[in-house]
Order: sequence, then C-alpha cells, then structure tokens
Amino acid sequence: MADLTVSGFSACPACDAAPLAQRLADRAEVAQGTLILSLPTAHCATCIADVEAALSGHPGVRHARVNLTLRRVTVDAPGLKADDLIPVLARAGYEAHELDPDALAATTADRQGRDLLMRIGVSGFAMMNIMILSVAVWSGAQDATRDLFHWISGAIALPTVVFAGQPFFRSAWMSLRAGRLGMDVPISLALVLASAISVFETMQSGHHAYFDAAVMLCFFLLIGRYLDHRTRAIARSAAAELTALEVPRATLLADGAERVVPVAALRPGDLIRIRSGARIPADGRIVEGRSEIDRALLTGETLPVPAAPGQMLSAGEVNLTGPLTLRVTAAGRDSSLARLTALVEAAEAARGRYTSLAERASRAYSPSVHLMALCSFAGWMWATGDLRLAVNIAAAVLIVTCPCALGLAVPAVATAASGRLFRRGLLIKDGTALERLAEIDTVVFDKTGTLTLGSPVLVSLDSLPADLRPAARAMAEASAHPLSRALAQALADEPAAALTDVVEHPGCGVAARWGHRTLQLGRAEWLGAGDDEADNPHSATWFAVEGREPVRLDFADALRPGAADCVARLRGAGLSVMVISGDRQAAVADLAGRLGIGAYHAGVDPRGKEAIIADLSAEGRRVLMVGDGLNDTAALARAHASISPASALDAARVASDMVLTGVDLAPVADAVATARCATRRIRENFAISIAYNIVAVPLAVFGMVTPLIAALAMSLSSITVTLNALRLRD
Repeated sequence: MADLTVSGFSACPACDAAPLAQRLADRAEVAQGTLILSLPTAHCATCIADVEAALSGHPGVRHARVNLTLRRVTVDAPGLKADDLIPVLARAGYEAHELDPDALAATTADRQGRDLLMRIGVSGFAMMNIMILSVAVWSGAQDATRDLFHWISGAIALPTVVFAGQPFFRSAWMSLRAGRLGMDVPISLALVLASAISVFETMQSGHHAYFDAAVMLCFFLLIGRYLDHRTRAIARSAAAELTALEVPRATLLADGAERVVPVAALRPGDLIRIRSGARIPADGRIVEGRSEIDRALLTGETLPVPAAPGQMLSAGEVNLTGPLTLRVTAAGRDSSLARLTALVEAAEAARGRYTSLAERASRAYSPSVHLMALCSFAGWMWATGDLRLAVNIAAAVLIVTCPCALGLAVPAVATAASGRLFRRGLLIKDGTALERLAEIDTVVFDKTGTLTLGSPVLVSLDSLPADLRPAARAMAEASAHPLSRALAQALADEPAAALTDVVEHPGCGVAARWGHRTLQLGRAEWLGAGDDEADNPHSATWFAVEGREPVRLDFADALRPGAADCVARLRGAGLSVMVISGDRQAAVADLAGRLGIGAYHAGVDPRGKEAIIADLSAEGRRVLMVGDGLNDTAALARAHASISPASALDAARVASDMVLTGVDLAPVADAVATARCATRRIRENFAISIAYNIVAVPLAVFGMVTPLIAALAMSLSSITVTLNALRLRD
C-alpha cells in the first residue's frame, strides 16, 4: 500500500534516530503564503460573502476565495497560519479545518472531461459540414462533382476521426494488448472500416462514401462517453481527502523552546504543545494540562469529553478549552487517522470491483460482434469472390452492431436520474451508484448529524427558576462549550446579569461571582451534584448558585427534518433499518425508539462501524450507509452504496456515492425508489438494443443494408434509448 501520510516519510529506525535538525533538513518546508481551509458548514452564496468578508478584513490577508462546490476557501496570507484564521471564521459562525494543499493537488483538474468536450465539439462541427456536402450527393450530383464532394468530405472526416476517436482507439489498443475484446474494439473497427471503405469508394469513383457515417458514429459515442464521465467526475479519493485533513505542522517542545515543525518530523517520545482550538496532529498521552476534547469527527460523540494527564488522545481530535502537552506515541502513517485512511482506501478498492450492467453486457457483446462480421466477410467472399462487396457487408455489420445504444443505455438513464434527484435534493457522484442503490436491502444510519441535526436543544427550561435565568444566561455566554451555547440560545430573551471574576476551568466548567454569591456551570462531579445518569437519554449540564440546590439542565439532539418520514418509507419498501452510533447507549436507544427502529448499536468507533458493515455484507446483505462524520468514512466506503449530508465533513462526502444537498432527510427514500426505477429503464434500454440487433443484423449479413443505412439505423437506436431514459424525468 502506498504511504498515505501527509509527510510521505517512511518510518524506519534510521529516521527515528536522526536528530531533529537533520529530519527537518530532509524535506522542504510547507509553501508559505497560501492556506486552504475546509468549510464543512458553508452551503450558499451568503456563506461565500460572509467567509470572504471575514477573512479579507483580517490583517495580513491579501485575498480569500471560496469554492462552494468543494466547501473550501483558499487564502493568500503571507506570514499567517491556519491557527490565526480559524478563530476568525469561528467568530463569523463558520467551522473551519486546515487542509494540506500538497495532498489535494492531484484532485483539482478535470482534464479528461475537458478533453472529451473538445472532441465532441470537433466531431459535431465536422459532422454538420459533411452532412451539408452529403445533401448535394443525395440530390443527384454526378461524376466529377460527386467525387469532389466526396474528397472534400474525406478531407474533413479523416482528421476528425483520427482526432476525435482517440479515446476509443487508445482503449481498444490497451484491451488488445491485454488479450481482451472490450467494447471499444468493435467501435474502433467500425470507425476505421467506415473511413477506409469511404476512401476506397472515393478513389474508385463509387456512388457512395460513408464519411458522414464514420463521423456520426464518433459524435454519438463521444456523447455517451462524456455522460458516463460526468457521473464519475465529482468522485475523488476519500483517502486523499483524509490525508489532506491531517494536521501538516505541530509545535514541538525541544531544549526548552517551541518550534513549529512538519508532522513528518515527529517521532514517538517527542513532546508537543496543543493549544486551545487546535486539532491534534499525532496520537499521544497527556503529560500536562487539562481540557475538553471534541471527538465528534472520529467517534460521533455528541459532547466533548474531559481530558487530564495520563489520558490517550488521537490524531484528528480537537482540543477545546485548555493548552495541553502531549508525548507522541504514534505519528504520520502510524497514527489513528492514518490507519483510518488506510481502512477507507481498502474499502474503496473493494467497492471499486463492482461490475456494472453495461460492463457485464459488453463482455458477451464484443466477441459476438467480431464473430458475426468475420463470418459475413468469409461467407460473401466464398459465395461471390468479390472483395469489395464482402468488405462493404462486413463493415455494415460492424456499424449496425456498433454498441452505441449499449454505450448510451446506462449514461443516458444515469443523467436523467441524476437530474431528477438533484431537483429533489440529492447529488449523484458515482457512475454505478444507482445500480448499487437499487440492489440494497438494508439501510444503516449514523445518529448525530444524520438522523439528528447534531446541535443540542434545551428541553428542561422549566426546571430553571425565573430569578436565576439572567445569571444562567451570563454564565452560558462566558463558555464556548456546545451545551453552554445551547443554553445561551434558549435564554436569548432574558436579560444578562453582570458577573465578575469569570474563570473557565478546562474540562470542568465555568465559575463566576454574582454579587456576593458564587456561580458554577458545568459537570455534575465538579459541582458535587453527583454523577450524571448513564441511562438518561439526554445530555446534561448543571447550574449551581451558592446557597441553593444545583439545577440539572437537560438537552436533546433535535431530529433532522424528514427523518421519521424517511425511515417509515424505507421500512414500507421492505428494507431493514438500523442505527450505528458512537454516542451513548441511552441516547441511541431513545432515538431508535422514537423512529421505530428496532436494531441499533451504540458506542461504536470508526473501525467498529466498518466491521459491522463488513459483517452485514458477509451475510449477503446489500447495505446503504447514511452518515456524516469522519468516524463514518470507512463505513461509507465499505457499504454497497452510501449517502452523506452536504453538512458532512469533506472526507465523508467524498467517500459517499450521493450527497444530500438540503436539510430534509426524506430524499433518501426518494433515491432508493428512483434507483430501482432507473435500473428498470437500463434493462429496458438493453432490451431495445437487443431487439434492434435481432432485426438489423440479419439484414446487414444478407447484404440488404449499406454502411450508410447501418449508421442511420444505429443513430435511431441511440435516440430511442435516450428518449426511454428521459421517461425518468419529472
């Protein structure tokens, strides 16, 4: 397996023994001046304006440009670090994570798509010009005039076929070198024979030349190839996205001083400093400091967890409230994030072996086409001894059986289905996604951020006395904890009390003075209120006022709109539905009960989620995974088909086959119904193609079809399958 770490370093004893200065000298520094930040919560034009305005107004930022499709912002800011800009975006209300530009460089260009569009344009322009010349021939042009039009047509057609047909010629040559007869072999033969016969007929002053047929074939086939490419172009490697998400630099403590070094330079035993709000760059054990850790991206846990000396942390987690000193236990490709990357890559490779309906059809189709053409040539040569007639009939057979309709059967349906689902809020990214989605029998949902919105809502406001609400609001506004933010939002209509001596205790809560009384907002054990109830489905924080009983404040995670309807429709369609979450048992059980889902797993880590999907697949189930977090990425890649919300992390969206562009979850059920309908249309298109060949091939074999008529018949079959595909549209 290729090294998937950001650094590209190999872990070896010699490297481990090398001094820090030598390690740093062995690799170039990260390019200064340009930063790329992921924006998982950006979703509209207003977000673009807000992000660009917030960054452009920050000192040192020259320019900021948001790419909403990729949910990234590229910032030209010499001398600044991502740590300087992420808080700026947080204050503007946008979550941001640093991405490594080097890890993303290979995914930025779509040269193949531009190349196909250029060849379509050239072949389309040439086809129109040749058709104009052909009209004159069909209208009765004779002798020298007819020959002149044929030569002009040839001068246009031959360079066009050579240029525009290169995708088919290259693919055919590679197939032949590998000892296979792929679908592009008969396509290439049809293009070459139609062109060669046309040249021969023109040299012999024949009545018919088929330059228009050759270019028409090329044009229609390129359209099918581009439609197929369109459905795959958005998909990029989730492993590359995960690699880019790794923190590229770390603050190393050496000889009593801090130095910013590439993560590649870290080795087990090094001490690193993790500041508040920073993502952890390597696995390690806390040796100093207390804080709270956001593990949502790796485990799906709804709330931060306290961190203290001796506790193990993993790369990719976020340090929230206090600075920490960490002793590195694993870095680079040995870290937990890199292991997750390798897991995703392996799962993607396994899913990539899926064979589409078109590929399965082409395996049987291509050899039979060559055999029919060869038998036609041999039969007519033996019966008449006329080489010219035998070659013409063989060419007609190849052209009439050219798999243009077969090549359009899947892309045309996929394009129509993609348009239908996009209007309903789903973006299809993978060419075989519809076929795989139509085969599913089990749907697995993540909980936080998928079935729920991932943001806590206060559900026990009545338990907070009215006279304490101003103080509670002021305390909540003094903390960045998710529950504190939710409390502040719930009390937004209350006046805020004036507090003094506000102190945040990392991993515990916030303390302050309100007049002569001490206030505390935080964890139950810190307030001496007893342990939080493990079997309570709600998350909780406690508010204590000196001289009064502490008040428990419960928070629930709100259901995503359409979640209940989606689950009901999926179950009504005969599908099994279950929930897999890294959250607490009580919270997952409560959610499953509210939605009528009988099967669920709680407290599951990323490897566990992937293992559950693998076990279901081993039982013969076809699983649809719907998830949004980094902890879901390996499971998304392992599943038979997968969907992520647009609010999901970049890596999760890339690993999935479809992206839910809106907040409503109901389109997931629409996707399954549309996929099943699309598969029926694909099979109907194959049936149309087969029926066309049953009628047309015997006519061509018995010499009743010229290459030109064969080309027209082939075009008619292509138009038929395209019209059938359009029946999917609303």
